[in-house]
Amino acid sequence: MNADNMSALAVGVGVVALIVGFGVYFNSPELNNAASSQQKIFVPAAIVENNGTITKVQIDKSQFKLAPELTKITGFINSKPITLADLRGKVVLVDFWTYSCINCIRTIPYLNAWYEKYADKGLVIVGVHTPEFEFEKDYNNVQSAVEKFHIRYPVAQDNEKQTWNAYDNRYWPRKYLIDADGYIRYDHIGEGGYAETEKVIQSLLAERAEYIGANTTIDQSISNPESSQSINFDRINTPELYFGYQYSRAPLGNFEGYRPDQIVNYTVPDNTKVVPNRIYLAGEWKNNADHMELQSQVGHIVLSYSAKAVNIVAGGKGELRILEDNSPLDNSSRGTDISEDGTVKIDGQRLYNVVEHEGYGNHQIAIEVAGRGFQIYTFTFG
Repeated sequence: MNADNMSALAVGVGVVALIVGFGVYFNSPELNNAASSQQKIFVPAAIVENNGTITKVQIDKSQFKLAPELTKITGFINSKPITLADLRGKVVLVDFWTYSCINCIRTIPYLNAWYEKYADKGLVIVGVHTPEFEFEKDYNNVQSAVEKFHIRYPVAQDNEKQTWNAYDNRYWPRKYLIDADGYIRYDHIGEGGYAETEKVIQSLLAERAEYIGANTTIDQSISNPESSQSINFDRINTPELYFGYQYSRAPLGNFEGYRPDQIVNYTVPDNTKVVPNRIYLAGEWKNNADHMELQSQVGHIVLSYSAKAVNIVAGGKGELRILEDNSPLDNSSRGTDISEDGTVKIDGQRLYNVVEHEGYGNHQIAIEVAGRGFQIYTFTFG
């Protein structure tokens, strides 16, 4: 969804964070690269030799920050209520995510693989679900997402953003690796860096095994989940686009523009030149802080974009028909949420994959909406 030399860019990121409310997603190479540049180099306290033996290295842990406790969690999934104090002696990976975030979704196969591979070696993963949209606070929505993504590790609902604030975090996704003594030893912002992160997990588990005298071997292979997706951010030239007036970072393509909390009858004249990366609407739409809601029985959305895949975060009710470059989508470009009859049935508040090309390119998507009450929050891309 959105957000990667830091000084100048950090100001921009900070402004964006204020506009969004409290955080940013990663969907541009600049933001991903900038975020990567501020991450500290991991300092190991144990070295695993090629023959499997572990050599201890003395390091001063006072240079590290103790991990803040999980704070004001409103619910747990896959676990009874837990605290980081309960997990002292384990290696803990704290993953900040939210279930409609495409960047978060693309990291889940790796988290699942690491949990399966290292849970019996002392790794605990805690998914801290910090919502962006109001509907992401709903326990049943989060639980459904946990089931859909085959997540088996504990998930903590941070609905009041108190744990997010305790970590002074501003990004989805973000992973913190905490050693057996409770110190944050590594963190990673955004997607990618999976091999590097897994190597840190292995090192911290080896460190833990050595210090507790456990006779265990830590698998040094690097995971490559079958369901993982390869994304080239340098080829995605359209950023995440918000429909809500409070979250938007660009004007609408329509001359009517945003009109907070009003119902607007949007039009797209036939001679309109569609500007890339601008949302165009047709029909009557209610302007809400974080989304648009269709008030007429039918509506249209048009966008000229540059990417390989298109997703929308949507909810309410309705049925969508997707056109691209003035033609219906063929089987090679249909997203996973398009049914055999070429429509998208809105069945809940979640992310819908509507276009999935084999390669990156420039296209114009048109979404025909049937159904008063359809709600749309964002476009995201892959």
